[in-house]
Amino acid sequence: MFNDIGPLELVTLVVLAVLVFGPDKLPKVIQDVMRTIRKIREFSEGAKQDIRNELGPEFKDFEFEDLNPRTFIRKQLDNDELGLKEIRSSFDLKKEMAEITDSVHGRESDSSSVAAAASSDSSGGRIDMTKKPETAVEERPPFDADAT
Repeated sequence: MFNDIGPLELVTLVVLAVLVFGPDKLPKVIQDVMRTIRKIREFSEGAKQDIRNELGPEFKDFEFEDLNPRTFIRKQLDNDELGLKEIRSSFDLKKEMAEITDSVHGRESDSSSVAAAASSDSSGGRIDMTKKPETAVEERPPFDADAT
C-alpha cells in the first residue's frame, strides 16, 4: 500500500498528523482509520465471494487479479499452448538488428552475404532490396528550401 512513500515523506506525514490532530487525539484517529480500512477490506472480500458464488462452479478458479490487463497478458504468454517459448528462444533480436543495420548502411554481414549470394543466383530477374544500388557517381537528392 505504501510502496512509493519514502522515509522522509513518512516522517513528514507523521509530523503533520501530530500537528493537525494533536498528540491526545492521534491514537483515536489512527484506530478509526484502521477500523475503516478493515471494514472496506471485509466488504471487498464479501463482494468477491458473492460474485464467485453467482458465477458457479465452472469459474471456481477465477481470480480478480486476472482482470488487470498486464496480469492477464502475462498469464496467457506464460501458457505455452501456442509454442511462444520456442519462437522467443529462436529469435535473436541483436542478430536481427545487426543484419538490418548492415543492410541499411550497405554493408553485408556474414549471414546476409550468404543469403544475398544465394538470392542473386536464384533471383530470376528479381531486384534484391537489401543490396545498395550500384551507381557510378553518388548523386545528392535535390534540395528544396521551401520544404524545410
